[in-house]
Amino acid sequence: MSYLLQIILLVAVVVLGGLLVEWLDGFKQKKITKVLLAFSGGFLLATAFAHFLPELYAEHSSKVGICVLLGFLIQLFLEFFSGGIEHGHYHAGKKIPILLLLSLSVHSFIEGIPLGHSGMLDHHDHGSEHSLLLGIILHRIPVAVALMTLLKAASLGRLNSWTLLIAFSLMAPAGLLLGAYGLSGEDASIVHYLMAVVIGMFLHISTTIIFETSENHQFNLIKLLSILLGVALALLLSPF
Repeated sequence: MSYLLQIILLVAVVVLGGLLVEWLDGFKQKKITKVLLAFSGGFLLATAFAHFLPELYAEHSSKVGICVLLGFLIQLFLEFFSGGIEHGHYHAGKKIPILLLLSLSVHSFIEGIPLGHSGMLDHHDHGSEHSLLLGIILHRIPVAVALMTLLKAASLGRLNSWTLLIAFSLMAPAGLLLGAYGLSGEDASIVHYLMAVVIGMFLHISTTIIFETSENHQFNLIKLLSILLGVALALLLSPF
């Protein structure tokens, strides 16, 4: 898949999240967000274990585990500032969420870097590229919904809210461009370790989503089914 198409998709899904906030009331937004989070959590977790980790250890076993742990800790640190918006926790207020925006932007920038090396894990197919891109896309929609909700609650006005949301949408493409044109040749191995960091971040997000309890038994069933569907899709896309 071309870099241009990936960039368009990465921006478009954030815009879609913003439009859902404009079109739907708060109750429907929360329902859609929770289902998408559960689905993306199952997909990210299964993809990490069935696809990315085996290929990383097969090709670059040295320091992979340390990088995965580092990614897990980085995400833990970022969520100290984001308040857990990555897995559905957010509380609307009147202040502009500057630290939240910065932490989300750093997360998006880092996870976009491996996208700049198409098929970087398995050079015989593009399964890794497509799985990584799909995982990022699935998770960006509910995050964009939550972020736009917070921006609107801060009474910034529609133009300013959309400007900040679009700025956030460009962070992953910026990481992609750095991976594509800023890291090449001898630096290519760095991207594999960055991929391990991204996997660690995904593991933190996905496990938090999966193990968090819901407020009622009915949604627990919907959440379970969403997670299982995400796992099933990841397994269908895995190279075995």
